[in-house]
Amino acid sequence: MEDEESAAVLRAVGRQIKLWREAAGLKQAELGAAIGYGEEQVSAVERARRIPSPGFLDKADEVLGASGKIAAMKKDVAEARYPKKVRDLAKLEDEAVELGVYGCHNLHGLLQTEEYARALYEMRRPSLTEDEIERYVAARLARQEIFGRSPAPLLTFVQEEVTLTRPLGGRVVLRRQLEHILELGKLRHVAIQVMPTNREDHAGMGGELQLLKLKEGTTLGHWEAQLSNRLISEPKEVQILDMRYGMIRSQALTPCESLAFIEKLRGET
Repeated sequence: MEDEESAAVLRAVGRQIKLWREAAGLKQAELGAAIGYGEEQVSAVERARRIPSPGFLDKADEVLGASGKIAAMKKDVAEARYPKKVRDLAKLEDEAVELGVYGCHNLHGLLQTEEYARALYEMRRPSLTEDEIERYVAARLARQEIFGRSPAPLLTFVQEEVTLTRPLGGRVVLRRQLEHILELGKLRHVAIQVMPTNREDHAGMGGELQLLKLKEGTTLGHWEAQLSNRLISEPKEVQILDMRYGMIRSQALTPCESLAFIEKLRGET
């Protein structure tokens, strides 16, 4: 596991399943046969070497007569699937009443389709394992629940033109991605803007950024690049990012112009 917090959760879940199995007088192979999983899978879950699926936990709960005690661990296990930095960011996004994003090298994670996200992780070097790819993709998609949250936060995005034309994953993936962005752009609490490549004055040359305005009034910045992942809370630094983001938005196409631009790109893809 990537972090000790997740590992501790999985060890606790595995220990509980083992205790319930032994109390029921079943061997690992017998439990596996009863719930539709192999002996090795049961062993891996009990040893915290494999993350159990919701179905695994539901079936084990039923077969072992745990009365919901095993099934109740699904939420904790679901959170343990995601890398710690993603969990921490997702918690902040859950508390945000306003979120502003500027993306310059690929589409922001909250805007990505599953196909696009998977393509990004598959092209990572050094290569990720299949389990790691599944874990990262699942975490990215889970964060997108923010679009359906109530009360709805204000979500604004500025994307460089190149991020909308670079065919990561192939032309079909890009076309579906553009269609997805157009659908998100129709939401009343979402504003998507495009920064044209031909701009001569550009406040975003310092790279991508993200601003989160929380319920209690605090504003935080988030910055990520290569192997760095930084949360910015120093008021003076946050103020600089806020000013830059305001300038970036003013220099980009308006939301209406941007959706028309993206519609044109979709027709050409």
